[in-house]
This record gives sequence, structure tokens and C-alpha cells, in this order.
Amino acid sequence: MVSNAKVTRTNERVAYFNGEIVPESQALVPFRDRGFKYGDAVFDMTRTFGHRIFKLDEHLDRFYNSLSYVRIDPGISKQEMRDATMQVVEENLKLLGDDDDYWVGQRVSRGIDLVGGDMWATDGGPTVIIECTPLPLEPRARLYRDGIDVWVPSTRRVSPESLSPRAKSHNYLNLIMADLEAKEFDAEAWAVLLDNRGFLTEGIGSNIFVVKDGVAYTPKAQFVLGGISRETAIELAGEIDLDVVETDLDMFDATTSDEVFLTSTSLCICPVRTVQGSSVGDGDVPGPVTKALMDAYVDLVDFDWVGQYLKRLEG
Repeated sequence: MVSNAKVTRTNERVAYFNGEIVPESQALVPFRDRGFKYGDAVFDMTRTFGHRIFKLDEHLDRFYNSLSYVRIDPGISKQEMRDATMQVVEENLKLLGDDDDYWVGQRVSRGIDLVGGDMWATDGGPTVIIECTPLPLEPRARLYRDGIDVWVPSTRRVSPESLSPRAKSHNYLNLIMADLEAKEFDAEAWAVLLDNRGFLTEGIGSNIFVVKDGVAYTPKAQFVLGGISRETAIELAGEIDLDVVETDLDMFDATTSDEVFLTSTSLCICPVRTVQGSSVGDGDVPGPVTKALMDAYVDLVDFDWVGQYLKRLEG
């Protein structure tokens, strides 16, 4: 059972911090924490739909795979992490509006560097955090009306031979530098990076699909972080008789496609309007395949998350 520290702010979200449920303002990470110093940490994120958490077990499976890859022992079992996550969500729901939802995340660093110790000596165990934050529904609402503008920057994705993209680590600087480059072109653009071979990979927290002649294509899983929303889109494609092929994709594929869409935890599925400044397909947002997948996703979670976004444009 997770213990509850004395909570002094009834209008403040709470977080799990090293075995206790505390107000967010008390979940303070020391500056010698290796997650802060080196990016030596992993995390995972899911979301709620109508206040119901989505595919928590799948996200925790991926999270514990990431922990295993970077050789961090979180000190608690997957079931304990699940129970604590549910407790954090339940305690924070009272602060959420009826038509709002949360990002829900788990984060574990290797711990705090021991002063006077060597590179691998830590002061105590790992740092373990579970937290909620409201989804950015209003800032992203226009994406469902207008579509996303994708820019492919010159910055290339770190290769799997150097660091596997399949582990969701705190080391996001490669993706951040690429996104900054994209935003120099367009402040609203979303970056999707090429790998060192010239093939499309992913962006910050997003996977890309292109549609051509009634078939959806997406980069191979070993070159990207296989998003749970990506997996969900592939599963839903089977339900609507849409073939999905995992393959290498280049700029020719993206710029000559009929449709392009991104998947992510917060966006679920969102249409792309332009790639590198060129309109995608005939310009419809969303295209018919993307729309069919979005509708299937809405049915799957029994919640109109598209309408949830679009409501923010009213008035």
C-alpha cells in the first residue's frame, strides 16, 4: 500500500514520489539525480479518455522493457507500479474538469550520484515518480480542423546501433534539436526525422503513417519507439480491412502519398496537412482512410476525443 504524506494543499495535484503520495510541489528531484544530470532515466505516458485510463498494462509492459534495456531496477513490481498509478489518477480526478483528461506518466531514474563516489555509486535507490498533467486540448485543437504541418529537418535520428529508440528514455535532446530546427521553418511545424540512411523515423512522441492507393505504410519498429497508439492504429486497420505495411519510407513516399497521419498518446490519430511545405494528397483533412481510423479509435475507447478537441475551437 502506498503511504500518503501530509497533504497541505487540497487544490493541488498529487504525485507518487519514492513510495509516498505527495502534493506535486513536494515531489522535488535533487540536482544530483542522474535523470537530471545525464538523462539516465526512462519514462512512459498514457492518457485518460473520459477519465478512464487507456491501455495501462501495455504501457507498463513497454516501461519495464525500457527499464530492463537501460539496466535500472525500479525497486517495485509492475503490479505495484500499476496500483500506485491508479491511486494517483483517482486522487487527481477531483481536480479535472468534466470534459478534460490527463496525461499519466511513470518516471524512474537510476538515482542520485553519491558525493565522493565513483561514476556508478548512488546515494540510495532509484528515483520513482508517477504523475498526471492535463492534456493540452486547446493548443492542439486546430490540428483536427487544419491538419499538422510536418517538417523533416536536417538533424538525423540517433541510429539503433548507438542507442535503441525502442527504449523511452529521458534523453530527448536529439528529438528536441530536430524540433527546434523545424520550428525555425514554421513555429507550428512538427518534426519527423530521417535516419542516417535517409528513411523516415519519428518525431517527439509521435509515429508517422503514409497512405498510398489504399494501403498504409509506417517505418519499421526497430527504427522507432513503437507507440501504443501506433500499435492501436495497426490493430484498428485490421478491423476496417486496411492493409498496413512496415517498411522503409523516404521523402518521395511522404510527398507523393494520398494521406499522412501521426499517432501519439495525446493525439491518438491526427491528419497531416503538409510535408515539407507541400500539400498532402488532394488537401482533404482528414482524408478518408485517416477519418475511418479516427472513427474506429473513437469507437474503441467509447469516447469522442475528436469532439473533445474540436470543442476548444468553439467561440
